[in-house]
Amino acid sequence: MTVTTAMTLKVTQICQHWLLTWSTTTTPPIHYLWAFLLLTVIAVKYLMQRPRTVYLVDYACFGPNSNYRLNPASWAESLRLFLDKDTISFLANVFRRSGLGDETCLPSSLSYIPPTYSLSLAREETEMIIFTVIDDLFSKTSNKPHSVDILIVNCSLTTMIPSMTDMIINRYKLRSDIQNIQLSGMGCSAGLIAVGLARNLLQTMPYGARALVVSTEIITGNYYVGKKRSMQLTNMLFRMGGAAMLLSTSRANARFELTHIVRKSTAAQDSAYHCVFQEEDDEGNRGIDLSKDLVAIAGEALRANITTIAPVVLPFSEQLSFVLSFVAQKVLVKKSASTKQYVPNFGLKVEHFCIHAGGRAVIDAVQRSLNLSDEQVEPSRMTLHRFGNTSSSSLWYEMAYCEAKQLMRKGDRVWMIGFGSGYKCNSAVWKCILPARGADSAWANCIHRYPMDVTKQVSV
Repeated sequence: MTVTTAMTLKVTQICQHWLLTWSTTTTPPIHYLWAFLLLTVIAVKYLMQRPRTVYLVDYACFGPNSNYRLNPASWAESLRLFLDKDTISFLANVFRRSGLGDETCLPSSLSYIPPTYSLSLAREETEMIIFTVIDDLFSKTSNKPHSVDILIVNCSLTTMIPSMTDMIINRYKLRSDIQNIQLSGMGCSAGLIAVGLARNLLQTMPYGARALVVSTEIITGNYYVGKKRSMQLTNMLFRMGGAAMLLSTSRANARFELTHIVRKSTAAQDSAYHCVFQEEDDEGNRGIDLSKDLVAIAGEALRANITTIAPVVLPFSEQLSFVLSFVAQKVLVKKSASTKQYVPNFGLKVEHFCIHAGGRAVIDAVQRSLNLSDEQVEPSRMTLHRFGNTSSSSLWYEMAYCEAKQLMRKGDRVWMIGFGSGYKCNSAVWKCILPARGADSAWANCIHRYPMDVTKQVSV
């Protein structure tokens, strides 16, 4: 709007000068005036309708208190009270291979034997996570709650009445005209969906508007207590966590610029739709059933996403090499087992990769697909080890890891890749404007111990 105003004033001055000049001539060139007026209208309309750039002012991640840590030995002992030996052996093997360490945390509701559930406990977990990260975020940015214009919360499994957005509005006494939305059932990629929604809403607001986005997953009430093994896997992977982000169309005090968001859904395919499915087992116990084809389906969704985002994260030379390899494979030679598709070097234009910490198998598959080094997937593996699968917020723990290790530099690009039920693969590219001065509170007390050898798992 500042540029538009300046342009309008400049054109007005020119027109005034012309009017004074025309007053001394007998035949004023009126067609010049009309031409410049038309160009002014077009320029003003373009500047007003052009999408504004959206910036990340700052973000904060939830660091659970050590009282909530899951002790593997105690956990294994409690399982013996209601599960048979074969199932316990299966779960212990899954845990050893999961990539999770012995510092991941679960809510207090799961410290009971057997795990218990109540709405009050679920609300207690929600308030603890959400209010902690929002307090931390406001402290980092020095922003006041009344400055927030848009509020978006994503939590897939748990809904409450009043909603989580209402919970936040009540706690921080936000404005009555705030636009508030809660997303549910969107899976682990919902965080980037929420960011995309916030970006779109900010485009309709006055310049400098702010959007608060909160991503979390509430474990209380969603612990599977049955014996179906494909539904027990979520108990092994998911842990408590959350993150809060403040977005704005103003660059002032911003730390990252959002350059691209790409969303791809494969839910039209039945296999993809059912690969992460909430349902009841034969005994009526509710849980999330994970298909054995999950990794393969995630790979298909990733390829669909890469097809769209590759032109903006790859230099022209890599794009050309990829196209020539594709033509050679499909047209010039017969496809054989020895003929491999060229994998572009995404690291030429992307310095940091944040891959959803959904599990070791997911990280391994993405690393192979993108031909990434161990150092490039280090943030994902370390986040999985320290915090477990925190659903949609895991991407922010990974970005915080990069900054806590002082790997982030001004101008660096960060590529976030999230996966979620449906099946969806969403990605976002950020450009660093100002690296963090210190570690986020979630990593502050443990970052000195990382990276570590995650192949050495705890015994259960």
